[in-house]
Amino acid sequence: MAPRVLVSDKLSETAVQIFRDRGLEVDFMPEVGKDKEKLLEIIDQYDGLAIRSATKATEKLIAAAKNLKVIGRAGIGVDNVDIPAASRRGIIVMNTPFGNSITTAEHAIAMIFAVARQLPAADLSTQAGKWEKSKFMGVEITGKTLGVIGCGNIGSIAASRGIGLNMRVIAFDPFLSPERAEKLGVEKVELDELLSRSDFITLHVPMTDKTRGIINAEAISKMKKGVRIINCARGGLVVEADLAEALKSGHVAGAGFDVFETEPATDSPLFGLPNVVCTPHLGASTTEAQENVALQVAEQMSDYLLKGAVSNAINMPSISAEEAPRLKPFVSLADVLGAFVGQVTESAIKEVEILYEGSTAEMNTKALTSAVLAGLIREQVADVNMVSAPIMAKERGIVLSEVKRDKSGVFDGYIKLTVKTDNNTRSVAGTCFADGKPRFIQIKGINLDAEVGRNMVYTTNADAPGIIGLLGTVFGEADVNIANFQLGRNQPGGDAIALLYVDEPVAEEVLDKVRSHKEIVSAKPLVFNVD
Repeated sequence: MAPRVLVSDKLSETAVQIFRDRGLEVDFMPEVGKDKEKLLEIIDQYDGLAIRSATKATEKLIAAAKNLKVIGRAGIGVDNVDIPAASRRGIIVMNTPFGNSITTAEHAIAMIFAVARQLPAADLSTQAGKWEKSKFMGVEITGKTLGVIGCGNIGSIAASRGIGLNMRVIAFDPFLSPERAEKLGVEKVELDELLSRSDFITLHVPMTDKTRGIINAEAISKMKKGVRIINCARGGLVVEADLAEALKSGHVAGAGFDVFETEPATDSPLFGLPNVVCTPHLGASTTEAQENVALQVAEQMSDYLLKGAVSNAINMPSISAEEAPRLKPFVSLADVLGAFVGQVTESAIKEVEILYEGSTAEMNTKALTSAVLAGLIREQVADVNMVSAPIMAKERGIVLSEVKRDKSGVFDGYIKLTVKTDNNTRSVAGTCFADGKPRFIQIKGINLDAEVGRNMVYTTNADAPGIIGLLGTVFGEADVNIANFQLGRNQPGGDAIALLYVDEPVAEEVLDKVRSHKEIVSAKPLVFNVD
C-alpha cells in the first residue's frame, strides 16, 4: 500500500500533484488544519503530514498519530510543531529553509530603505493632501555600516545585498568561520563590537534560549545614537518595550519589524511610534517563495516516504537520495552492532565510543551513529528509532564520542562499537561485504567472520575440548537447526566465543542446558532486525 499524506494547510495544487505523481495517496484538506478535533480524529490514518503555520502539531496530536512518520513544514519556522514530542515518537520533522531565504532577506533590505527614508509615513502624509517635505529628512545607506546578527542562509543573502548597496557589512555569528566570512566579503566581529559600530542592525537568527531578547535595554545602551534596527527573523529576539523606550528617547532613530513577540500582533509597544515600520509577518509572502516552499516540502516528504532520503530535517541527520542506497546496508550494520551490545549488556551504559575506519569514515556518520544508538536502546525501549535514539541516549546520561580513522587493516571499512558500564567494557565490530549484508568481524577483541541472522545465540566459554559437540548435541536434541556456526578465541586455552545463526528462536530451557556445562560462562539469545 502506498504511503498516505494529509495536506492540512493551503499548499499549491502543483505541490499536491507532486505527491500524486510520485505514487503517494494524498488528501488535500486545508480546512482541517484549524479544526483540532477533526484533525485528532483522522491523523492516525496518515504516514505524512504537510503543513504551513495554521496547523498546530501539538504533543496531543502527535500522540494520536500512530502511523505518522514525517511532518513537513512548508517554510522555515517550526514553532507550530512540538519537536521534542515528535522526536520521542520517532517522527521526522522537516522544514524548507532555502525556499524563502531570498524573499525574507529582500524584505529586510526593503525595511532598511523604508526606515532610512521614512517612506510609509511620507506616503500617508502625501496622500492625505499634505506636503511635508522638510518633515521627512532621511539618511543615505551608501557608506553606512550594516551589522548582521546571524549570517546563515538568510543573513548571508542580506549581507550580500548590503555589500551591493556599498555598505560596510560586519557580522556576528558564532558558527561563521573566518574563511566563510572572507568569501562573503563581511568582517566577522563579536556582538558588542557589532552593536557599537553599526548604523543599521538586521537580525537573522532562530529563536533559542540564547537568542531570546538578544536586543534588550543593555544591548541598546551599547549602540551608537541614531542606530536603526530591523527584525524580520523571529518575534522575541528584541524586547519590544526596551526598544520602544529607546525610540522615544531618540537613542534609536528608527525600526522596521515584520515579526512580534505575540502574533497575530494586535498591540505592541512599537505601534504608533514615529519612524517605526511594521508589517504582518510578510517575510516569506511572495508568490515565488510560497510556491517554492510548497514544492520543496512535497519533494522532501516523497523522497523520505519512498526512498528513505532525509532532507532538511530538524531532528534527524540528512541522507541524500544519492547516498541512501550506499548507506542503507551500513545503517543496518550499525543497528546490528548496537542491538548486539544492548542485548548482552545488563548494567547501565555510561559511555559509547563508535570508531569509523576506512570507507565508513567518509560516510554520513551522523546517520550511522543514530542507528547504533537505536539498536543499543531498543532492548529497553521497544519503539525507539533513528530519530528518537539520540534524545533518549542523552536523557539517559550516555556520553557519546565518534572517532574516524583511515584504513589500517584488511577491510575497506568497518564500524567498531565500544560500550562502558560500571562493571565492564564491551566491544563489537562489523562490516558489510559486496552482498550488502552485515557481518560480525570482532567481538571482545576476538576476530571471527560471522553472518548476521534474525535469530542467533551467543556463547562465551573457556577454550576447551567438547564445546562444539555440546552445542551441536543440545541443539540437535531440541530440533534446533543451525544455519551457521562461527567460533573464535583470544589464545589457546583462553577465552572463546561462539555465534550460532539458527532458524527459529531458541527456547530458554534449551539454553539452560547449554549454561549448565561447566565451561560455559554465558549463553544469550539474540534477535536482529535483518532480512
